[in-house]
Amino acid sequence: MTKLSGPMLPPASGGLPKQAVVLLHGYGSDGNDLIGLAPHWQGILPDAVFISPNAPEPCRRLAFGFQWFDVSMEGDRLARRQEGVAGARPVLVEFLDDLWSQSGIGPENTVLVGFSQGAMMALHTGLSLEKPLMGIVAFSGAFVPPEGFGSRPLAKSPVCLVHGDRDEVVDPELSADAEVALRLAGYDVAYHVSEGVGHGIAPDGLAFATAFIQRIAAK
Repeated sequence: MTKLSGPMLPPASGGLPKQAVVLLHGYGSDGNDLIGLAPHWQGILPDAVFISPNAPEPCRRLAFGFQWFDVSMEGDRLARRQEGVAGARPVLVEFLDDLWSQSGIGPENTVLVGFSQGAMMALHTGLSLEKPLMGIVAFSGAFVPPEGFGSRPLAKSPVCLVHGDRDEVVDPELSADAEVALRLAGYDVAYHVSEGVGHGIAPDGLAFATAFIQRIAAK
């Protein structure tokens, strides 16, 4: 199985890491993209290590970057997402298991953050775990329920959903649908819509996610 690796920033405190923030980039990008979020949150989590692994596959439709799963223009888009996230889940779970065993940091001290395709991975994988994470932040994503969702007990990690209402790549209604589904299932959900924003992270969306991280870090 592919081993994930990518940019990492040690704790701002200079000490041993007590928390981990794992940042999952979008389609056709790489770990250098989302590691740029770390400076916004190092003041809240000074003892956290920030890791932004490259997705496991070279991007098939572009001459650069990586993908968590292939994006084909043919067939049913929902079915492709379901197959894609399920196929990529084991390599991300192995990455998290390695991180926790090697660092001594537990799931309860780990924040999983994703953008676009990475957000789909963060939600699907993070909500499939038996132990809750500190939190999950999904920018411009969609919720593809993991196997057994709603029919067996799964860890209820707090979730933050952020989406631009002008997103032309991932339908913003997918985050609205995710908010409803997760609330009905008993999850703690924070949901924010960035008005006039396309497929990206706007200042107001970043501020909302920062407030969410500050809240879960204070628990």
